[in-house]
Amino acid sequence: MRYREIKPSGFLRNFIKCFWEYGNPEAETVHTILPDGYFDLIAEYRGTTFVALRLTGVWTKPANVTLPATTTLFAIRFKLLAAEYLFQHEIKSILDETKQLSPDFWNVSHYQSHAFENFVAGISNQLTNSIKHLGEIDSRKLKLFELIYSDTPGSVKELSENVYWSSRQINRYFNQQFGFPLKEFLKIVRCKSSYKDIAKGNFFPQKGYFDQAHFIKDVKKYTGTTPRKLYQNKNDRFLQLSTRRQD
Repeated sequence: MRYREIKPSGFLRNFIKCFWEYGNPEAETVHTILPDGYFDLIAEYRGTTFVALRLTGVWTKPANVTLPATTTLFAIRFKLLAAEYLFQHEIKSILDETKQLSPDFWNVSHYQSHAFENFVAGISNQLTNSIKHLGEIDSRKLKLFELIYSDTPGSVKELSENVYWSSRQINRYFNQQFGFPLKEFLKIVRCKSSYKDIAKGNFFPQKGYFDQAHFIKDVKKYTGTTPRKLYQNKNDRFLQLSTRRQD
């Protein structure tokens, strides 16, 4: 298995977590994708042939995927703000699902499977230019997602007070755009933040949980299994745990 990430630069960091590449040259592999608080645009290649372009919604439960041998994936992991400003569309309609897009979307199919750096550079330039032509971006939303994706986002009430936006309006925005309220999303982000510790064999919550029982309950809710089984991670089934061990 081959996996690597490239971080975005400049203003794109408000919309993109990372660009990532995956490859399984030798054999078919099965992975379980865990909720992480992002959504992805994924270009799939078989050998050197472009196969498909897919957009995922946000995952609120684990999803199993099977990838044939010689699969290469080029992908972009988006923060939720990208749905409104880069895609200019809600993603609640694909919650816990994937949607196939035209190969010509953002000219993705023009990139070759051996040229990940070209993919990153080309898409980065394209999105940077498109952002320049956007109308004014709501500063409350920029600040809100900056806080949410930080190490200590706080509660719905605290976020509302920090960005001067009522919790009722925030929840309306979240439900319309993404398909769930802010409180649910904060739980997903908190669970995701524990993956790095679990990957290193730490089964005691570092932050955000009152006690271990609460921690285990949330992990089981969003991943379908226990922290200990996630740590065992047989055959690299939980890809996000395998890659966190590299951190």
